[in-house]
Amino acid sequence: MSIKPTFREATREDCALILDFIKGIARYEKLEDKVVATEELLKEWIFDKQSAWVIFPMIDGKEVGFAVYCQNFSTFLGRAGMYLEDIYVLPEYRNQGIGKATFDELLNIAKQRGYGRMEWTCLDWNTPSIEFYLKLGAEQMNEWTTYRMSL
Repeated sequence: MSIKPTFREATREDCALILDFIKGIARYEKLEDKVVATEELLKEWIFDKQSAWVIFPMIDGKEVGFAVYCQNFSTFLGRAGMYLEDIYVLPEYRNQGIGKATFDELLNIAKQRGYGRMEWTCLDWNTPSIEFYLKLGAEQMNEWTTYRMSL
């Protein structure tokens, strides 16, 4: 069964909801202890500094997930792209087409902005998500390894 969600962009007033979804994805990824984000930090970095954007898929007026994304840049393409930081759908709304609809919405946003591509990462053990991404037609970048330096 497939449900067609509507979408809305997050506002400053949504920081508590955004944080709830962040905690939800952290629980799913078994990384709850890594969440240090607060509503105040989200207000500052998403809305004041405009470092990221958030959209919510909506069913019957209820936010049933979120996607957080920002702009990156490809030197090879010579233009900006979209980096998808997180996408999450509440467990009771999964397998109903909401994730695919959210990806379609993100791709439309990327195309409207003239971006060259959309990229994201996925934990190696997260087989359901990997299978979903491959089914969407995403290319797995096996020859690249993500590195991180915490500040």
